[in-house]
Order: sequence, then structure tokens, then C-alpha cells
Amino acid sequence: MSNQSKEELFSKEEKAAMRARVKELKSEAKSAQNRQAGEKDLLAAVDMMSPESKAIGTQLHQIISENAPQLMPKTWYGMPAYANADGKVVCFFRGAEKFKERYLTLGFQDAALLDAGAMWPIAYALKDLTKAESDAIAKLVKKAVGG
Repeated sequence: MSNQSKEELFSKEEKAAMRARVKELKSEAKSAQNRQAGEKDLLAAVDMMSPESKAIGTQLHQIISENAPQLMPKTWYGMPAYANADGKVVCFFRGAEKFKERYLTLGFQDAALLDAGAMWPIAYALKDLTKAESDAIAKLVKKAVGG
């Protein structure tokens, strides 16, 4: 290890994400497969976002819930996420403010069935959510769950 102190290894935001993940794991152990608790946590995470991210996040929650109702809402490292029946995260989103980025990110994990050849995108930057983006996201989410 270099001369870096422990304090320098992780940013304040990364440390907060790790603490959130520990809290989530404890919560999951207590209430596995509890949709209402997961959705409550997810909506609380959306509510803590900046106004711009919150507006897009609220729309994303609606799109994902409508197009993949089998996914379980939850939080994952403090971010809104959706898991399959095995508890594996399929997709998530994070507000621009999470890691001081200039856009909200919509991402898909390896449980998403998006494979297309040897390379395919798994993360998308969103600055706005028009009908075109909403339709594209709906198709991606359906494909991600095998639809």
C-alpha cells in the first residue's frame, strides 16, 4: 500500500454508498421479498435526489414498474434498483448528485438479459426523459427480463 491514509482511499460519496449497502443487506435479511418495504426504500432514495434527478427518477420508476412488474423494487448501494426473483439486481439508476456527475445514470447488471453479440451497452446517461427515451427504456427493461 502506498503512503495514502485510509481516509484517502474512498471518497465521502463512496463511503456513504458502502454504509447504505450494509444497511440494505441487514434490511434484506429481515424482510426478503417484501415488495412494499422495498418500494418504500426506493421512493425514499428518489426523494433525496436533486429536483432534476428526482423528476427523471420518478418517471423511471413508473416505466420500470409498468414494463417489468415481476421485478422487486429495492435500494442497492443507496440507489433505486430492481431485482429479479433470485434477488439479483437487474437494473438501477442513480442521480447525478450521487457521484457529482452531470447526468442521471440508468444501468443494467449482469442479471439483465441484454446480451447482443460480443458487446452491448449496460449504462445510459439521461439529461431528460422525452417520449422517445421513455419508449426506448421500456423496450430495454422488457428485454432485460426476457420479454
